[in-house]
Amino acid sequence: MTETRLRFPPSPTGYLHIGGARTALYNWLYAKKTGGKLILRIEDTDADRSTQESIQGILDGLEWLGIDWDEGPYFQTEFSNDHVAAAARLLDEGKAYKCFCTKEELEAKREIAQANKSTFGYDGTCRDLSAEQVAEKEAAGLPYVIRFKVPAREGSLGYEDKVLGHIKADYNEIEDFVIVRSTGKPLYLLCNVVDDIRDRITHIIRGQDHMTNTIRQVLLYEALDAPLPVFAHMPLTLDLKKAKISKRSHGEIVAVHFYREHGFIPWALSNFLVLLGWSSGDDTEFFSQEELIEAFTLERINKSNSIFNYRKGDAKFFTDPKAIAINEHYLRSMAVEEIAEMTQPFLEAEGLWDDAYAGEKKEWFLHTINLIRDRFHTLTDFGSLGRAYFADDFPVEAKPLKKNILKHEGLKEWLPMLADRYDALDDFNLEEAERVARELAEEVEVKPGVIINGMRTVVTGQLAGPSMFDILITIGRERVVQRLRNVGKLYQA
Repeated sequence: MTETRLRFPPSPTGYLHIGGARTALYNWLYAKKTGGKLILRIEDTDADRSTQESIQGILDGLEWLGIDWDEGPYFQTEFSNDHVAAAARLLDEGKAYKCFCTKEELEAKREIAQANKSTFGYDGTCRDLSAEQVAEKEAAGLPYVIRFKVPAREGSLGYEDKVLGHIKADYNEIEDFVIVRSTGKPLYLLCNVVDDIRDRITHIIRGQDHMTNTIRQVLLYEALDAPLPVFAHMPLTLDLKKAKISKRSHGEIVAVHFYREHGFIPWALSNFLVLLGWSSGDDTEFFSQEELIEAFTLERINKSNSIFNYRKGDAKFFTDPKAIAINEHYLRSMAVEEIAEMTQPFLEAEGLWDDAYAGEKKEWFLHTINLIRDRFHTLTDFGSLGRAYFADDFPVEAKPLKKNILKHEGLKEWLPMLADRYDALDDFNLEEAERVARELAEEVEVKPGVIINGMRTVVTGQLAGPSMFDILITIGRERVVQRLRNVGKLYQA
C-alpha cells in the first residue's frame, strides 16, 4: 500500500489559532491512525506579513498541544524554483498563457457586469493570442500575468470528498485563473499543488473555506499529470452569530497561546477542538490520545458547521463552556503528579513556588494539589483561588466576608478562643480539630456552621471548598492559629 502522507501548511502571518490547530489535529490523528506521516510546511511566500515570531509561535503551539511531525518544517520559499518551473511547463505545454489585460481594463469589464447584474469572470481576451501577438506585446514591455487555461467550456469535472461526497463543477463556471503575478511570483493555488505533488501528499484535510480553491487545484493536478490526493473538507467553526472565527474578528480568544496562558491542559484543549466538527458516533466526549487515534475516521467528520461558544466576562468562564468542562475533567482525573508539575509555572508567576515542593515538601504539595483541584477550572486557579494554601497574603471574597464574618460579631472572640484551643492540643488531627470546633459552638450556643463557615472565610478567604477540617490539617496548625487570631482585622476593613 502507498504510505499515507498528510500535511499541515500554516501561513506565518500571526499566531496559531484554534481553527488551524484543529486542522493540524485532524491531519495528525489520521496520520497516526494509518501509520502514515505528517509533514509540516510553512507557507511563507507572503514576505510582507510573514514573521519569525509567527513561525516560532506556530511551532511552540503545535509542540504544546503534543502534535509532532515526521518531516519539516519545510519553508515554501525554499522551493520557489519548483513553482516557477511548473508555471513554465504549463506555458510550454499550452496549458497556460500570458495575459496582458490591465487592471483598468478588467475593472471596466467588472463594472459593466455589475451594471448588467451578472457575475464577472475573465472573458479570455488573451487566451488565443498568437505567438506573434504575444511576442509583440512582450517587445513593447507590457506587463503580464500567467493564467491557467481551463481545458474545456462544456461539461463538468469533479472529485470525491471523504466528508461531503461527490463535488462537481461545470467548466463554464470556472474562469481562466491567474497562477503567476505580473511580478513573476507564482500564486498560492499553484505553489500549494506543486508542493503537495513534490511531498507526495496522499490526503488533504482542510476547512470548507478552501473548496473554491480545490476545484481549480484539481485542474492543476490533472495538467501536471499528477494523481489526485484524497480530499476531506472539514466544517467551519463559527461563533454564536454564525460568523467564522478569525484572528481579526475575535482576537486572542481564538489563539492557542491564550489557552496555554490561561491554564488549559494541552490535551484537554485538543480533545475539545477535535469535537468541534467530529464525533465518535456515540456520546463519548473524553478520549485519551490512544483512544482518539483508534476512533478517528474521516467519515465521522461532520458536514455541518460547528459552533464555538465565544464569550467574554467572568474569568472562570472566559470561553466555550464545553471547553471549560473538558478541562475540568482532566484537571480532576489526571494523575496528581502530572497536574502538580503543570501548576509550577502558574505558581511561579504568582510568587508562590517553593523549590521544596519538588523536594522535602513534595508529599505535602501533592496532597494539597489533590485536595483543592476538584473545584478548580484551569491551572491558573491554583495560584489565585488556591493562594491561601501557599501564602498568608490572600484576598477575602466579599460574599463570605459579609455572610460568614460581619454578620456574626461574636466571631471576634470565638475564633481567637478556637485558636488557643488548637494551639494547646497534643495532636492536631482531623478528629480533634472537628471535636474542638463543635464543642466551642455548643459552648457559645451557636450552630456549628457559624464557627466552621467563619473559619473557612478566615483561613481561605472563600465561601466554599474542600472539607474544612481537611483544609485545617493541610494548611497546618501554626498558620491556622495565626489566621484565626487575626479575625479582628476583617471587621476593620
